Amino acid sequence: MASRNNGFDSDCMTLTRFVLAEQRKIPTATGDLSQLLNSIQTAVKAVSSAVRKAGIANMYGLAGKENVQGEEVKKLDILSNELFVNMLTSSFKCCLLVSEENVNAIEVETEKRGKYVVCFDPLDGSSNIDCLVSVGSIFGIYKKLDEPKESMVAHALQPGKNLVAAGYALYGSATMIVLSIGRGVNGFTYDPAIGEFVLTERNLRVPPRGDIYSINEGHEGAWDTVIKEYVRSKKYPKSGKAYSGRYVGSMVADVHRTIKYGGIFLYPATKSHPTGKLRLLYECIPMAYILKEAGGLASNGNIDILEVVPEKIHQRSPIFLGSRDDVQEVLQYIRKYQS
Repeated sequence: MASRNNGFDSDCMTLTRFVLAEQRKIPTATGDLSQLLNSIQTAVKAVSSAVRKAGIANMYGLAGKENVQGEEVKKLDILSNELFVNMLTSSFKCCLLVSEENVNAIEVETEKRGKYVVCFDPLDGSSNIDCLVSVGSIFGIYKKLDEPKESMVAHALQPGKNLVAAGYALYGSATMIVLSIGRGVNGFTYDPAIGEFVLTERNLRVPPRGDIYSINEGHEGAWDTVIKEYVRSKKYPKSGKAYSGRYVGSMVADVHRTIKYGGIFLYPATKSHPTGKLRLLYECIPMAYILKEAGGLASNGNIDILEVVPEKIHQRSPIFLGSRDDVQEVLQYIRKYQS
């Protein structure tokens, strides 16, 4: 019998327990995905610890080099990437890893290989680290393709509809993992007292419409006319209440707020980034998967993000995601201008 005396639940639903229960629902499940997710949550715990004591451990600041995107790398970026790579390769469940921080995909040693491909951003929003703004980690998991390929990298170039799981970790006022394994979205908050992620947000659903838009308005001069018109319609509506503008600058934080409160997150193409800025494999696709599982929508402005077939591992994409009605509205604006 479960006890809840003194605010302690002796029968709490941990992330590990949840994943094992979901595994039991699939007769053919081998347990490999459960073990892989366990390795990911270990990496998240370690990154969370590093983020929270970064100042004390002198981990703030630049590492003195750039990543594949040409962005300055922070010390915590490097540590977070190493933690994820080490945890994933030692899980014996992966054959290929794609990280924002590595120019090339990482092929796992033959004797350690499993059947999964993991694409991840080990520390999203790292430009905000030094000012203590929320940051996060993002991951998407595919199964290796059945047919043989000339290159291992081809196994990562799958559309998002092939994902078997996706999630993100948010390092904010608390650390939370939001996860979908294809049957809804659930949130697990880290309880440092027991060292476990505990289910606190069951079956997360995005409101069908919100009243918040999230976009970097500092780039307005580089937007297409259609984006300017859409945002203006939210700020100065002909009727009803104006939308509120909220923009953190960490995708994980902005998307998490969008899931909780509804509305729309926009990162369109600009003059300086005509193909968009956010990365398709380890930012756009995992977030689109989560939004769709939570009842929302995600598009690149033309097609569903999960239908896009990646051509290279660091490919960029515009993205519009959030409440179903809000995303459909911005797509109507885009179609109007295209016609």
